[in-house]
Amino acid sequence: MTSEIYFAEVEGKEYQIEILSETRVVINGASHEIDYQPLKKHSSCSLLVDGKSFEPNTYQENGGWEIILTGKRFNVLVEDERERRLRLAAGESTLQEGRYILKSPMPGLVIDIPVKVGDQVMEGQVLLILESMKMQNELTAPRDGKIARIQAKVNDNVERKQTLLIME
Repeated sequence: MTSEIYFAEVEGKEYQIEILSETRVVINGASHEIDYQPLKKHSSCSLLVDGKSFEPNTYQENGGWEIILTGKRFNVLVEDERERRLRLAAGESTLQEGRYILKSPMPGLVIDIPVKVGDQVMEGQVLLILESMKMQNELTAPRDGKIARIQAKVNDNVERKQTLLIME
C-alpha cells in the first residue's frame, strides 16, 4: 500500500495526516499506531490511538465532518492532496465562510440555547446544548458570526439532521 496524505482542519488548526497502513498513521510528523473498528450503533466507532481508547460519533455534515467525542462537538474539514492544491490554486480559503446551518448530529432533547437571534458569536462559543443518550453535548460555533435564526426551543425533542439554528 502506498501512503495517502490528507489535510484536516479542526477548530482552525490544520493537521497533515499520512496513512501508512491500516494500523499506522503519521500526524504532523508524529507516528501513531491505530486500530479503527466501526460499531453498529448510530455512527460510532472504536478507535485506539497508541493504546488509548476513544469512542467518537462521526457524521458527515455541512461539507465536512462533525465529530462528537466525550460530549464535545468538533467540526472537521478533510481534503486530500489534490483537493487542497485545487482549492489553493483557485485562491479559496477554508470552508469557514458564508452561512452555517447547525443541524442536530443525533436525536435528542434541547437542554439550553445560550444565544439569541442577533447575537454576535465567536468560534468555539456554545450555541446549543443537546442531551442524547444521557450525555450533554455542547454544539459550538465553527467560526465567528451572527445568529440569524433559531429554529429550536428548550425542551424540544429533535431528530438527527433537524435544523436547530442558522448563523451568518
